[in-house]
Amino acid sequence: MFVDIAKISIKAGDGGDGAVAFHREKYVASGGPDGGDGGRGGNIVFVADDNLSTLADFRYKRKYKAAKGENGRGARQNGKKAEDLVIRVPRGTLIREVESGRLLADISGKEPVIVAKGGKGGWGNSHFATPTRQTPRFAKPGQPGEEFEVQLELKLLADVGIVGFPNVGKSTLISVVSQAKPVIANYHFTTITPVLGVVRMGPESSFVMADIPGLIEGAGDGLGLGHQFLRHVERCRLLVHMVDVSGSEGRDPKEDFRIINEELKKFNPEMAQRPMIVAGNKCDLTDDEVVDDFRKFIEDQGYKFFPIMAAIAYEVEPLLKEIQEQLSKLPPITVYEAEPAPLPDEDEIGNREVKVENHGGVYFVEADWLLRILRTIDFSDSDSLQYFQRVLIGAGVIDALKKAGIQEGDTVSMYDFEFDFIE
Repeated sequence: MFVDIAKISIKAGDGGDGAVAFHREKYVASGGPDGGDGGRGGNIVFVADDNLSTLADFRYKRKYKAAKGENGRGARQNGKKAEDLVIRVPRGTLIREVESGRLLADISGKEPVIVAKGGKGGWGNSHFATPTRQTPRFAKPGQPGEEFEVQLELKLLADVGIVGFPNVGKSTLISVVSQAKPVIANYHFTTITPVLGVVRMGPESSFVMADIPGLIEGAGDGLGLGHQFLRHVERCRLLVHMVDVSGSEGRDPKEDFRIINEELKKFNPEMAQRPMIVAGNKCDLTDDEVVDDFRKFIEDQGYKFFPIMAAIAYEVEPLLKEIQEQLSKLPPITVYEAEPAPLPDEDEIGNREVKVENHGGVYFVEADWLLRILRTIDFSDSDSLQYFQRVLIGAGVIDALKKAGIQEGDTVSMYDFEFDFIE
């Protein structure tokens, strides 16, 4: 079964907790604190796997959780970092956060992509020793790992997409120009999954062609196979619009051409601007006058027209050479950039629940919402820092610190960010 959309939950590993321990050794008085740090939690990593062509596996397993980092131990022994959880997906898979809709990653390259980061390990008590606080009996817990519900959406990576009505010869064409073996038969919707084929034009020249299953009127609104396969056209650099120029099934080829173009435009207006070549198939089933009339109709609209007989590869070579020439002038296949997390609106923050604990003069601030905001702050940027300061004031964090008894110069610890309190 071909599946190109799936929804799963991912949870990176939590960081291990820091240890509270003290050095004890014979003849060594007051050995002092020596609790080690917790290990980092495992990341959720996505990797492109060319052996996969569908997201069907994610219909049966929907929850993925990475391991937690080890807790710290005495003798300043840090906990072990947890292994990353690697999830393999077909090349061309987009990963979106369900709640916000933002794009987290486009798994189209060779490099693994970290989508959810594991939490940092907490500090052991050895970090908190000072001349005035020589025996700190506290440590920091590990930070929680990032957690998302994500939607996986497969958009095939192909240079050329063949589009057209069912049974016009798209599968036949890709079978004669590549090693692809699509199902071919004389009935509609023979092809029910996109088929990729590599077309080799020379020793170091090739391109990837995709046979997009037959579209019908209303596909842009979801009729027939509809959106399920139109999304796979979006990455294609060039479209080959195949038409049954003979009208062998009682349809008007000119009307077929208009309808498919309208459906592409309805699904995504940018497709109307996509470079296109028109291939008129089944020329042997009609006369030259009909072919010439259709050629004029196409060329008057600014498209190049190639009459072919795909079943016997007649005049297919000129079409392939034109595809190769146009591809040489076009930009590479689109790879989408991940979208940064939006900063929350300061006016909507208001007072929120926050936990403040005083451990030996260090004020620990914890809140799930605060951790999410911290991950969006660039502490090297003055505007970002000013935004963060306004958030602390507006959300009631500063008031909570004052209520807990903080004094000027005391240390404030927010997960892995620390600063001295200044009023």
